[in-house]
Amino acid sequence: MLFYYMDIGWRSLRRTPLVSILMVCAIAIGIGITMTSLSVYHMMSMDPIPAKSDRLFAVQLNTMDDNTDWWSDDNMPFQLTFKDAMHLHKLKLNDRDENIDIRKTAMLVAQFAVHMNNDEMAPFLAMTRIAGREFFPMFEREFVYGSSWSQEQENNAEAVIVINQELNERLFGGSNSVGKEIYLDDTPFRIVGVMQQWDIHTKFYDVNNGPFDSPEPIFMPITLVEPNQIDTAGNTNGWKYGDINSWEDFLQSENFWLQFWVELDNKQETQRFEDYLLAYLTEEATKGRFEREVPSFSVRDVNNWLDYRGVVSEDNKVLVGLSFLFLAVCLANILGLLLGKFLRRAPEVGVRRALGASKRQVFLQHLVEVSILGLLGGSLGIAIAQLGLWGVRTTSGNYQALATMDLGMLLAAPAIAIVSCIIAGLYPAWLVCKTQPAIYLKTQ
Repeated sequence: MLFYYMDIGWRSLRRTPLVSILMVCAIAIGIGITMTSLSVYHMMSMDPIPAKSDRLFAVQLNTMDDNTDWWSDDNMPFQLTFKDAMHLHKLKLNDRDENIDIRKTAMLVAQFAVHMNNDEMAPFLAMTRIAGREFFPMFEREFVYGSSWSQEQENNAEAVIVINQELNERLFGGSNSVGKEIYLDDTPFRIVGVMQQWDIHTKFYDVNNGPFDSPEPIFMPITLVEPNQIDTAGNTNGWKYGDINSWEDFLQSENFWLQFWVELDNKQETQRFEDYLLAYLTEEATKGRFEREVPSFSVRDVNNWLDYRGVVSEDNKVLVGLSFLFLAVCLANILGLLLGKFLRRAPEVGVRRALGASKRQVFLQHLVEVSILGLLGGSLGIAIAQLGLWGVRTTSGNYQALATMDLGMLLAAPAIAIVSCIIAGLYPAWLVCKTQPAIYLKTQ
């Protein structure tokens, strides 16, 4: 029966080509605009690392005096000071005389001029992620060549780096570059690993400096910061005045400029780590570093961290709402066209009713027809949405990984179109199925 209804619906659409084209175009434009904004919102809000998002935690420490005004909702800094971050980076928790070594890393972003110290390639600027070697297993990074630097190399602050696949292609044509040197500013660094390309839609590990920027192409040990006097290319904030006359003064200051992440596999590890943070902040307060009645810190997993930082802004949510309102306007126009189309066929429906067709059959027949309309409009809407997403990618470089449609969105487009058309066609189909056969039989 379904195929019979589909055949009748298709014939009906072909009998009125102009009206059918107008309705298909209306639903296509509505779906195209809706799916453009919905796809971007979907990519922004989806879990960036689903396999581990509940085990990776961003750490915040409130090392400010009570009643210090800060711009976060809970008056807590988003980043850590250098001394706090490095203290936690080297931490080994002790439990019953046994060191519990959990994965963790302090990190920051810097910028260097990259060159080969020759005339064959012009220097260029590149962002660099400075972190601990545990960054790579924590964030599930795989290697094409080599591996991350060793713990000994990190402890000794050796000039070693990891580069990504794209930079390796640019500098070495994609060949194995492990053991080769490149220059960052005036310092030579030896490559120990080439990391697989990391195509993530949200740079969740550092949302302070562009949450939708591409991951950095270069990684180096965090222990190089102090001896090489590497300053951050990201945000630096402070709350307490202090005389800073040297690099050492800056490192010991109360400026916040590093991020810190930890991997905790279970509630016991989480509780142990939080207990340590509480004890650490209590001890720091007794040293007169800050005045707080109650130590304050936060340990948030990936998705809670993104929500807390407002990575998906209210503007994006409003834009999705407006696009659905536009779709509703398109459906209102389709409803008017369907009313005229269906009521014009009332005599035909009257004859069918007289020949034995039930109201239910007539109703379902018309809903199948509007479903075909939705399928056609949704398919064309996908093409319009792709054009809209291309425009977003062209006008905003930060949205390169976001302005795409994954399989879920590709399937959602015709589904939304069909459901929308069915909603728009409910009233016209209900109205026409109430046709009294006797009225039209008398007129024949």
